Amino acid sequence: MKLGLTFVVLGYVLSQFYRAFLAVLAPMLASDIGVGADVLSKAAGFWFIAFALMQFPVGWALDTLGPKRTSSVLLGICGAGGAALFGFAQGPMAIYAAMILIGIGCAPVLMAGYYIFARSFAPAAFATLAGALLGAGSFGNLASSLPLAWAAEAFGWRETMFGLAGATLLVALALAVFLRDPPPVERAEGEGRGSFVDLFKTRALWPIFAMMIVNYAPAAGLRGVWAGPYFGDVFGMDAGGIGRATLIMGCAMIAGAFLYGPIDRILGRRKALIAFGNGMVLLCLIIFIAVPGLSRGAAIALLAGIGFFGATYPVLIGQARENCPPHLMGRGVTLMNFFGIGGAGVMQLVTGRVFDGQEGRLIEAQYGAVFLTFAIVLAVGLSIYLFLRPVARIEQNY
Repeated sequence: MKLGLTFVVLGYVLSQFYRAFLAVLAPMLASDIGVGADVLSKAAGFWFIAFALMQFPVGWALDTLGPKRTSSVLLGICGAGGAALFGFAQGPMAIYAAMILIGIGCAPVLMAGYYIFARSFAPAAFATLAGALLGAGSFGNLASSLPLAWAAEAFGWRETMFGLAGATLLVALALAVFLRDPPPVERAEGEGRGSFVDLFKTRALWPIFAMMIVNYAPAAGLRGVWAGPYFGDVFGMDAGGIGRATLIMGCAMIAGAFLYGPIDRILGRRKALIAFGNGMVLLCLIIFIAVPGLSRGAAIALLAGIGFFGATYPVLIGQARENCPPHLMGRGVTLMNFFGIGGAGVMQLVTGRVFDGQEGRLIEAQYGAVFLTFAIVLAVGLSIYLFLRPVARIEQNY
């Protein structure tokens, strides 16, 4: 199991890489094949939407086929194939298709790990294990910053993508060989397999859904796409400078992912912890909007704050799994992931339209409109989430 989970982590490293690498390649793609921030924002949005829509079949597959077959097949065929297609891209349509394939291939990896944690480990440890996996996998976020800039400048972005396709295929093969499925669930007599409908009937999940939709969108959108064009257009930074800035944000996201789980276990007050973290993200966005002419250092610090405080994803998943029966655990974690990733994908498309709609204004105002859009959506989701009935101590649920 430990060896198999090691390759789950590596698969998730690749998943984190693929959702964030476009920001660093933006200047090269613009000069080589003429695609700009609007195309890359749409491409990133398609990745997230494909990833999100796959959560429904992935949830069924985890409960029915197990994480071994689900993760290895999709990552090997679609993930590696999409990366190779990206290397051959000559324009927007090929990039769109490649990102959709990569999104499909990456869809089951994190959920395979969460499914194993939910089925094989103590419930009170779930958020800590989930955060550790999220944090370890987030080194892919770091790899998509300065290391990617170095590789692309040294070997070319196409050659780098072909190398990534090969690495993705190797990880998929390792999952097929070493990952082990948890034992099947023993359901009570007369108890059916259940469906996603049963989860939607659980009203306690509704405020968590609302928070999940908006929680990941600012960090994913800014780190994955907007940071690159923003630092390039506003501060004139090249690929190396963008790589260093996004590396700082990536480190902050990893630190948040590792710290939220232990804090969750110590405090046992998930609602307060999640509300505080997302409130701080909202504050960072408001500063971006309210203080035009920020220095480069201040902008990097605010993005790092968004990455750190916005890393409440595993705690939200842990809060949701409290209401998921064991035989629906695969569907439960993937449904939450659907809302998280789907929300990020939709916001990529929305912010792309918002940015285009500000054409003709000062460049700082164009990006200010993007920050404002993230802030409004996050504020709405957070307001709905505050209606969730809090649980005083996590252990009371077990």
